[in-house]
Amino acid sequence: MSDDSYRVESDSLGEMQVPADAYWGAQTQRAIENFPISGISFGRRFVRALGIVKKGAAQANRELGLVGAETADAIVAAADEVIAGEHDEQFPVDVFQTGSGTSSNMNANEVIANRAAEIAGAAIGDRVVHPNDHVNYGQSSNDVIPTAMHVAALEAVEKDLIPALESLHAELKAKEEAFDGVVKTGRTHLQDATPVRLGQEFGGYRTQVEKAIARAENATEPLRELALGGTAVGTGLNTHPEFPELAAEYISAEAETTFREADNHFEAQAAHDAMADAHGALRTIAGSLNKMANDLRLFASGPRNGFGEIEQPENQPGSSIMPGKINPVVAESVNQVHKQVLGNDAAIAAGASRGELDLNLYKPVLAHNFLQSAELLSNVSQVFGERFVAKLEANEEHCAEQVEQSMALATALNPAIGYDKASKVAKKALADDKTVRQVAIDEGYLSPEEADEVLNPEAMTHRGILGAEE
Repeated sequence: MSDDSYRVESDSLGEMQVPADAYWGAQTQRAIENFPISGISFGRRFVRALGIVKKGAAQANRELGLVGAETADAIVAAADEVIAGEHDEQFPVDVFQTGSGTSSNMNANEVIANRAAEIAGAAIGDRVVHPNDHVNYGQSSNDVIPTAMHVAALEAVEKDLIPALESLHAELKAKEEAFDGVVKTGRTHLQDATPVRLGQEFGGYRTQVEKAIARAENATEPLRELALGGTAVGTGLNTHPEFPELAAEYISAEAETTFREADNHFEAQAAHDAMADAHGALRTIAGSLNKMANDLRLFASGPRNGFGEIEQPENQPGSSIMPGKINPVVAESVNQVHKQVLGNDAAIAAGASRGELDLNLYKPVLAHNFLQSAELLSNVSQVFGERFVAKLEANEEHCAEQVEQSMALATALNPAIGYDKASKVAKKALADDKTVRQVAIDEGYLSPEEADEVLNPEAMTHRGILGAEE
């Protein structure tokens, strides 16, 4: 290194060389060197949340007279830049670090302190604004990081996931209406069942997404409790009695949602059941999307030797060797996101159940996995709706042909001729390669007019009894 490529900063362990253009300080530099684990650092949502927490803390401390107004104002200005994403590259610490997330908390403290010093007219590293004494005043990593976890997770659900699900819901609703007149073969156990309308099946998917939105909304409730104010172990040592509630108000205002002080600070820092609970909703939502994607892949299978009931969009060539092949690539991305979310859920469940005594020591991995799930589900829901569902077309003629050939039409004969005779009709139709309608007429069970009334596929998609004896 040349002399002008770095500067020297110090912490309680001594001096460290820090890149000259970095806002971080000695503790962040130690973390960079200590944790070359994955190359994965926290993303936009978590860095933004750290900025929101530090801004709220500075505002509360300023109001309480614990940090001078000029210093607090500089901290707020620097935190605003972090919130806006102007310094994301200044947060390089690996996710796989100390279990309390202390390295990330100090990363935020140092970046904001040095940038605040700059704003105040001093040089980076002058400690005019101190990372511990000012930016971290009345706080501990042990309450800051779980607070940032909740802020980031709730924002990811409210601002990203729910809008994406609402977009998918709109596309499914449009197809439900467009496909309402398309009668097709229903299937249970992957075997032919009584007719349904394609629109009815899409109505099921639309309802799944409605319930997914409700689950996502419910998942935000446990995340509204903030650990801030518990400091090291939950006692609140070194923090003002009014700080937690006041900081929560400022954080709520910045995030434009509602947060409140935790019911119990010992629970909020020693356990992260709220994260596990909220991610359980994400896991369920991922499962719903996976089910839809699998169904639509089957409906579009073929195009000649599969179900062939819907025509999928030609998003890209499907094979490097088979010309003309088109695959349901977007639906397959949904399937893969589901598997990743399941893996994340296992990590979150394991991490949330551990952390001995007064501190859960899986905070960074809990935050990372939750936010990854929320981001993946948000992105794939949007893409699934726009690039797959919206472009689906029904193959009405093929659906009608399949319905007429289905043995399950015999179900409608039950009220008219009884289960035993209907069963004989179905078996004979299968053995003789005839339709149920043909056999019912040939065997004298129904006249052609009665068969038209009883074996009406569209009528069979509604609640009611066809051809019942009076």
